[in-house]
Amino acid sequence: MLSIHLAWSGFLILCAFMFIMWMISVRIKDASIVDRVWGLTFLIQMGYYTYASPFSWRASIVLALVAIWSLRLSWHIQSRNQNHGEDFRYQALRKRTGPNFWIISLFSVFLLQAGLSFVVALPMLWIATMSPGTSLGVIDYLGISIWLCGFLFESVSDLQLRRFKSDPSNKGKLLTTGLWSLTRHPNYFGDALLWWGIFVISLSLPYAFLGIIGPIAMTFFLTRVTGVTLLEKDLIKKKPDYKEYILSTPAFIPKISKLWKS
Repeated sequence: MLSIHLAWSGFLILCAFMFIMWMISVRIKDASIVDRVWGLTFLIQMGYYTYASPFSWRASIVLALVAIWSLRLSWHIQSRNQNHGEDFRYQALRKRTGPNFWIISLFSVFLLQAGLSFVVALPMLWIATMSPGTSLGVIDYLGISIWLCGFLFESVSDLQLRRFKSDPSNKGKLLTTGLWSLTRHPNYFGDALLWWGIFVISLSLPYAFLGIIGPIAMTFFLTRVTGVTLLEKDLIKKKPDYKEYILSTPAFIPKISKLWKS
């Protein structure tokens, strides 16, 4: 049975973790730390759910997948943003709110992301609490395959962008090759896809379809809130040739037909 007590205690642990991160951000005057620990919020939840529930291979596999993704993402963001100062999004919020930013950021940044993380992780709650006594099946392997596709899309596109930016001759240029030729945001697409994969894994269990709010929320935020929409407003201003890139390349879902044309 799905444990409401387990869900509630997991949420409180998550909020406590984000509260500690908020206190650190106030101390160092950099709210960008929330991006570096974003992936870890899912590992904390799945780790707790798995530990507090009877053993199951499905939950153990998903815990391993989440650990791989979260640790890679945290390392990537930390190494990418190190010594670059606070992200422009939080700088803008800091300017708008003035001296009250320190307390406003607790609710509008850290606890807000804690709530989003909890919602996105709902399929993991189902997997951890309702898997014992059930065996792996075709749906599980399908979900794992979808997760692997998403993870490869995200990690490979991040690597391609890192290598592109490390070449001084590419300064001011756009990366439009590799996975970046299929979609303008392959890393965001991969991120969303792997969460749909975890949701598919949960579909082996009763009433797991209710957890569809998780991948929907993640996809919505990546495309309409903090991801594609917000980033492209800045890119259009900074890179004149970005408008041409928009006309030739879809924003989110890859144009796979380009693979056969290349």
